[in-house]
Amino acid sequence: MKSVADVKIILILGGARSGKSAFAERLIDESGLAKAYLATGQIFDDEMKRRVGTHQSRRGPEWKLIEEPVEIAAALRTICDNKTMILLDCLTLWLTNLMMAERDVLSECDKLIEAMPTLSGTIVLVSNEVGQGIVPDNAMARAFRDYAGLLHQKIAGIADEVYFVTAGLPQKLKG
Repeated sequence: MKSVADVKIILILGGARSGKSAFAERLIDESGLAKAYLATGQIFDDEMKRRVGTHQSRRGPEWKLIEEPVEIAAALRTICDNKTMILLDCLTLWLTNLMMAERDVLSECDKLIEAMPTLSGTIVLVSNEVGQGIVPDNAMARAFRDYAGLLHQKIAGIADEVYFVTAGLPQKLKG
């Protein structure tokens, strides 16, 4: 088992279209390391296809793409090394995928949290902060908001750095 010192964890939170993914990509671009993108999004319609295309064209061909909507702890175990920075984008899409697949969300989150300190290299995790708005009017949306909040707290607890991005401006909260 690797020690916690073998992995650097960076969590980037923000609202929709806040600039969090672009900020994460800049951090990785500036590292000089190989770049890998672990995508949790799934393409179900033309609008999502356009969003993915925008992200891909902004990143460029030097990024290795790994698409994994559910088993992200296993994917991280496969791709993490000290020569590559990993961008996992995004945790809230992953939570949606877990809920839609009727998986035990809390157990899956715990698996991710337990796996991360055993990895090597640097992992940048991007997620939408959804808990700052109104209380949703239905049980599924409230559960999603609660899962996201709990996951963010757990990852922030083990992260080396945490940022909150608003209007393209990153604010460092930890590290």
